[in-house]
Amino acid sequence: MTEHEPVLDDPDYIGFVRSIERSTGINLADYKEAQMKRRLTTLRMKKGFETFSAFYDAMMKDKPLFHEFLDRMTINVSEFWRNPNRWEVLRDKILPEISRQNPGVLKIWSAACSTGEEPYTLAMILSEQKMLSRARIAATDIDDGALHKAKEGLYVERSLKDVPPDVAARYFKEEGSVYRFSEHLKKEVTFHKQNLLTDRFETGYDLIVCRNVMIYFTEGAKHKLYQKFASSLKPGGFLFVGSTEQIFNPGQYGLESNETFFYRKIQ
Repeated sequence: MTEHEPVLDDPDYIGFVRSIERSTGINLADYKEAQMKRRLTTLRMKKGFETFSAFYDAMMKDKPLFHEFLDRMTINVSEFWRNPNRWEVLRDKILPEISRQNPGVLKIWSAACSTGEEPYTLAMILSEQKMLSRARIAATDIDDGALHKAKEGLYVERSLKDVPPDVAARYFKEEGSVYRFSEHLKKEVTFHKQNLLTDRFETGYDLIVCRNVMIYFTEGAKHKLYQKFASSLKPGGFLFVGSTEQIFNPGQYGLESNETFFYRKIQ
């Protein structure tokens, strides 16, 4: 058994993990196993399949079921302005620093962007700071269904609970039971599909935002991702992580702690 294979003695689940990687390139063994297996077992049983083998066969024939699997696997739960004080730090300290370093076009990436709340929060903040016209925002996720929702830009009210009321009034339009995000700002974000663990990253980023995702990965997968993120930042660029994702030895990646949950690439 290699270091990438599940350690639990469950041939049915091990076979499922291998089949998923073979057909999709997604290696479930890079995610914390007990957490992932519990989550997928709940979905499998809810759908009426006795084994993971039968569940896999059904997913390969049923695209909506496969998208539901991806949704459960990636935990597409997000909100605008999640942990508001961190976004205030980004607005008041990090973006001014980035702007001083680079008076030209700012290259920004929202990695594992889920249904779009994070890159659209970036777009709103940049717009409010009069910086959006010189920013290029890329947003990526592994889940086609999440990307479709992001591009659609329709959100329930609870997703907006942390958005400052005056900002919400400028960038959202109420449509019945949902809120539509600004068409103008939507055009400022470029979405595309990406597997963080296997796909090559672009380079030269001033800011990479990847929050509340690393907690689902194994230590080995985290180490690989931090190396890739660091290599993608330009010197002086920033990595913004989630509130439970502190990097304990950032120097090994050529990063240094700046503000809490912000790491700067060493010059």
